Amino acid sequence: MKVVELINIHKDKKNFSFEVLPPLKGTGTGKLFATIDKLKEFDPLYINITTHHSEYVYRELDNGQFERMRIRRRPGTVAIAAAIQQKYGIPVIPHVICSGATIEHIEYELLDLQFLGIDNLLLLRGDKAKDDRVFTPVAGGHAHTTDLIEQVNRFNSGYFADGSAIKVPGTPFGYGVACYPEKHDEAPNMEMDMGYLKMKQDMGAEYAVTQLFYDNSKYFDYVDKARAMGITIPIIPGIKPLAKLSQLTVVPKTFHCDLPQELAAEVKRCKTDDDAKQLGIEWATHQCQELYAHGINNIHFYTVSAVDSVAEVTRRLI
Repeated sequence: MKVVELINIHKDKKNFSFEVLPPLKGTGTGKLFATIDKLKEFDPLYINITTHHSEYVYRELDNGQFERMRIRRRPGTVAIAAAIQQKYGIPVIPHVICSGATIEHIEYELLDLQFLGIDNLLLLRGDKAKDDRVFTPVAGGHAHTTDLIEQVNRFNSGYFADGSAIKVPGTPFGYGVACYPEKHDEAPNMEMDMGYLKMKQDMGAEYAVTQLFYDNSKYFDYVDKARAMGITIPIIPGIKPLAKLSQLTVVPKTFHCDLPQELAAEVKRCKTDDDAKQLGIEWATHQCQELYAHGINNIHFYTVSAVDSVAEVTRRLI
């Protein structure tokens, strides 16, 4: 069942979903499944699984020089999605990204997911490599999410990337995209950024999930502007409770979002990480209650470093 169908079926119910990371290479699934075990009791609508393709690392050679090479630290998104779906029976949405992937690799991902009966995707460009000034696709890869959407659309229509016909087409994928209430950090302005979201909708995106934010007014303003531009797809708010004192500076830098002055001042008064964690739970709970009060019945949680906090927020909301 597609995400928009799940949303429509449960439109009168307060719903939530959450995002998890595949385990680091060689660490097993125990920690991942423990996360899901903590959150499954709250009846999530679906689970997102992030994708992390190869990234640059430097390996020292015997001669003292360094070799730049790509490695994958978190492989297995497709396999993890299948394992979660089989173990828990919860709909899964793997991320499919441009970063580090060739068109051929993406095509194999689509085939594998189709074989597994997984027909929901979140399509993203992905982050640039840490050492790159701007996003640079791998040779034979996509530069933009819209390019990736075009490939998925062709696949849904029964054609491989090289134009040859798929003899036995499977169930078409439904897909969502990301959006940014405080503007993507690479966009020159909000209007152009929202124009790209409108383009993705017109190409077939069925919903959008926001980058995390801590000021609901920015989300409400963003949705109002989107509707005025003709963007009609669901815009699902993404929430991540603050969990550590260090996040006062790390979160704005990493996710390019502002912390409201009231929240920042409260964090400054915290003495320990546990104080910050409790503040984060209170703030996120208030955010969600306000969103629900405004008729936003679907909230997406980012769980990295905040699993216990997300569980507590959800417990307070049901």
